[in-house]
Amino acid sequence: MFIQLIKANVNDCCRIHEMQVKAFADLLDKYHDYATNPAAEALEKIIHRMEQPFTDYYFIQLGCKSIGVIRSVRLTDNACRIAPIFILPEFQGKGYAQQTIKNIESIYPNVCHWELDTIKQEPKLCYLYEKMGYVSTGKEEGIQHGMTIIFYEKYK
Repeated sequence: MFIQLIKANVNDCCRIHEMQVKAFADLLDKYHDYATNPAAEALEKIIHRMEQPFTDYYFIQLGCKSIGVIRSVRLTDNACRIAPIFILPEFQGKGYAQQTIKNIESIYPNVCHWELDTIKQEPKLCYLYEKMGYVSTGKEEGIQHGMTIIFYEKYK
C-alpha cells in the first residue's frame, strides 16, 4: 500500500505532538537527550513552528491511518530542510519513510537542494538517508558523549 501526505494545520498540533512523543521515545530513552530530542519538546514548540509561514507539516497517511509526520522548512525558493520526519514504531521498517521522502520532494518541484540531519550513531537512519541520495556535508555536532548529529544534503 502506498502512502499519501496530507497537509496539517494548527488544529492538528496536539495530534502531531502525541505522535512525535511516541515515535521518538526509544531514542529519548537510549540517549537521554532532553535538549534536542523531539519526544521532549513542548506542544508550544510545534504550535510555534506551525505558525511559521515557511513551515509545512504533513501527516503520512496509510489508507485512513496517520502513521507519521514530516515537516518541511523552506530555506529559500529552491532549498528546503526536513526536520523532523518520523514514522510510528509499529510502521517502521516497511519502506514508508522512503516513500515519504520521495513524496515530499515531489511536492516542491522547484527545490533542488534538500537538507536534513540525524544521529550518527543510528546506522539505520543514516542508511535510509544515504539510500535516498543524501550525502554527508561533513558537518557534525556533538550533542553529548556517544551522540553526534550528522548533517546531510541532496541536490536534484
